[in-house]
Amino acid sequence: MMSKKEDQSREQVIMISLEDLVPENHLVRALDKAIDYSFIYDLVKDRYSEDTGRPSLDPVILIKLPMIQILFGIKSMRQTIKEIEVNMAYRWFLGLSPFDPVPHFGTFSKNYTRRFKEDNPETPDLFAQIFHHILMECVNRGLVDSTNIFVDATHIKAHANRHKNTKTTIQKQVLYYEEQLQKEINQDRANHNRKPMKDKDDDGGGATGSEEKTVTQSTTDPESGLFHKGEHKEVFAYTAQTACDKHGWILGYTVHPGNEHDSKTFIDLYQILKKFNPKQIIADAGYKTPAIAKLLLDDQINPIFPYKRPMTKDGFFKNYEYVYDELYDCYLCPANQLLLYSTTNKDGYREYKSSGVICRTCPHLSMCTNSKNSVKVVIRHIWQDYLDQCEDLRHTRTLKDLYSLRKETIERCFGTAKENHGLRYTNMVGKARMNMKVGLTFACMNLKKLAMIIMKGGHNSLRKSKEYRNILEFFQDTLKATLSVRKMVALSTV
Repeated sequence: MMSKKEDQSREQVIMISLEDLVPENHLVRALDKAIDYSFIYDLVKDRYSEDTGRPSLDPVILIKLPMIQILFGIKSMRQTIKEIEVNMAYRWFLGLSPFDPVPHFGTFSKNYTRRFKEDNPETPDLFAQIFHHILMECVNRGLVDSTNIFVDATHIKAHANRHKNTKTTIQKQVLYYEEQLQKEINQDRANHNRKPMKDKDDDGGGATGSEEKTVTQSTTDPESGLFHKGEHKEVFAYTAQTACDKHGWILGYTVHPGNEHDSKTFIDLYQILKKFNPKQIIADAGYKTPAIAKLLLDDQINPIFPYKRPMTKDGFFKNYEYVYDELYDCYLCPANQLLLYSTTNKDGYREYKSSGVICRTCPHLSMCTNSKNSVKVVIRHIWQDYLDQCEDLRHTRTLKDLYSLRKETIERCFGTAKENHGLRYTNMVGKARMNMKVGLTFACMNLKKLAMIIMKGGHNSLRKSKEYRNILEFFQDTLKATLSVRKMVALSTV
């Protein structure tokens, strides 16, 4: 028999509490149990006046607004406010009654601009502090394993039109290893009876930090960078360099323009990661450089890099077919002819050259070089020995299996952030806002992961491990490290 529902229930007056309207297994209940949000009051108390002005919106509610947007994948703050107006679970999480007015969608943006935005590089970033506090909760419960850390970067499309751009001249970024490299170059040249490299100040060229280059800059968001996505697509974007452990807990992040290479920006993230005392750092081929290999091995950390295909033209001998003789410091070509040391260039590469007279009559010349003088040049970095050690580690079975976990760890973090939490693109302009967006997104991902463990009853088995007590010192030093890096960047751009 067909039944018909009357509409009289819409007009019923019911006495019920907000607590009864939120299901016991709803995610917001687990989020509320995961951490004590009162720590936000201590972080923002210096940003509010004690005596003057109108009473403000509760800072915890203010921070929870974008957290709801990120956690539940809502596209905009405007839509988030609309959802909160009708969703009793969101109101319960915010501490609002069914009759309390919901803040205007522009409230968070205005407070961010006036209170939370960090224009001074010496001021601690609020959202980085929130990220670190949530991560500390996970570390303190013994959930984080920092033995193996996975590192990678992902691009986030900027809120900028590709066709609205201009050509501009900027200062080149000062490499963190520049000073040490120059010393070792001059030492290597001295060992080969060559004169030291002439300082650029002697040429009137200025210091290294004053070198300039021309780039394509967005007129909408000048702080983003032009990222070449494949052969035919270019977009303005930001890069979020990120690290996680084998369980998917995000341990650190940095944000950079999309046109900066991962190998050059790695040092900012490494300043954070080295306080975790990892044994291995697993990264893709973009980080496989002599400088990074030396940095990690000198700190007794095993770099795990993949195989990198030789970048030689088809029909030519591969680089590995030229055999290096360490004893006599020379190369032997496939035709068993010597390539002797010539010089060490300004980039730290030793140049080994063949004899043009001998090579001119070689039957393999067309497979070796197209140079007019028939001279073959092979280069070898002065830190190549560190890359050779990385190759030895790559063939170790245990460490080789670690690299295969990247797709299950850091790649999964990026996929989750982009598909479920709105990190594929941004509607925010400026690096400061991107730092806020990325930091809060990764903080919410860690928080949601912790909440899901609690929801499934895993909180009964969570423990405080002695192994991780030393890691807690990381949270006392992280902000100092972040401030020092910001000062270096600020000084390099003056």
